[in-house]
Amino acid sequence: MFALVDCNNFYASCERVFQPQWENKPIVILSNNDGCVIARSNEAKVLGVPMGAPTFKYKEEFKRKNIKMFSSNYPLYGDMSSRVMQILEKYSPNFEIYSIDEAFLRFDGFDYFNLEATGYKMRKQVRKWTGIPVSVGFAPTKSLAKIANKIAKKFSSKTQGVCMIDNDEKRIKALKWTAIRDVWGIGRQHGRRLEAQGIRTAYDFTNLPDSWIKKHMSVLELRLKKDLLGLPYIKLEKTVPSKKSITTTRSFKNNHSKFHELEERISTYANSCAEKLRKQGSACSAVMIFIHSNSHQKNKEQYRNSSVVTLPYATDSSVTICKHAVAGLKGIFRNGIDYKKAGVLLLGLVPSKERQLNLFQPNINKHDSLMKAIDKIHLRFGPHQIKLGNQDLNSTWNMRQEHLSKRYTTELKEVITVNNKSEIIL
Repeated sequence: MFALVDCNNFYASCERVFQPQWENKPIVILSNNDGCVIARSNEAKVLGVPMGAPTFKYKEEFKRKNIKMFSSNYPLYGDMSSRVMQILEKYSPNFEIYSIDEAFLRFDGFDYFNLEATGYKMRKQVRKWTGIPVSVGFAPTKSLAKIANKIAKKFSSKTQGVCMIDNDEKRIKALKWTAIRDVWGIGRQHGRRLEAQGIRTAYDFTNLPDSWIKKHMSVLELRLKKDLLGLPYIKLEKTVPSKKSITTTRSFKNNHSKFHELEERISTYANSCAEKLRKQGSACSAVMIFIHSNSHQKNKEQYRNSSVVTLPYATDSSVTICKHAVAGLKGIFRNGIDYKKAGVLLLGLVPSKERQLNLFQPNINKHDSLMKAIDKIHLRFGPHQIKLGNQDLNSTWNMRQEHLSKRYTTELKEVITVNNKSEIIL
């Protein structure tokens, strides 16, 4: 049997752990720069707040309906996710972290265990140790476990947060309940195509001929069909896959028109990308740079362009990546343009330990010790302690986070303090 454990409204739940006064009240989590809604509590969903709602359009409505706004606090969410996963992985040696708030477990050799009771135990332990509510779905395959989890969450008062699909009767009932667009791995495009063919539910999908799926879809969807039939065709992934590309892009607070201003921004973004690259143990083979003018200033000349620079060897060095990013910027920069946005994209990612050596570039590892030292300093003392020479040494770019909560579990200065004002009477 597989189990999918999913944290309920994870970002909202993380905020409520340390601010319980917002329990059972509507709250929304905002994206970078407080741009739009990326997560909602159930109470906010009932009030009609859509996913992706622009903050500037809904700000007055949030105030009118007493909906609390939180800026995204990723250090807190990441740490709380790690705490939840550490608890879950103790229940089975076959464990896969699927996302920041989801994990698959496979229970082989648990034939004489009451897995439903195990699900309730997991829920209780995670809730008690972290404060995060979770739902658990059990089924013979991963795709069915996904559906079981949705049922557990949708009908929480009846299921108490745990749903088990352990026979064909339950499987068929669950498939008939699940809309085709809600099936894990189908997506919008395939969902529209299937609905046009009269396929409305997951059960309808499982009745399609294999030949039709091969012809009109792909082998991945054929595996999904087998998985929904109760045959485990989708396996556990033992490791979290590395990103295939890494991007840092920002809109500027003010327009920039001079090269040295864009050079500083591009260097800062390239350095940020390189740090993410080293964190996942990868090296990049190419750097893409793009710049945009201010599209809202219709009375001024509009310009956008990009450039891809192929590196002489795969590297994770901030120095090398920034050098080539600036070289790419020189090729596309134009005077007289008010630039509002720029970004850096790292391409051709390969594992750092498996990169191809270059006979004519013997010093490809010359920055390794320097990068390790810089990363260690940033880990201990915080980011932006050391910068490259062409970065602005006196300023640090910060996102707009007007509703940011404290980093209760990752920043010593922001941990919860308890004031005990009770008097001791002798």
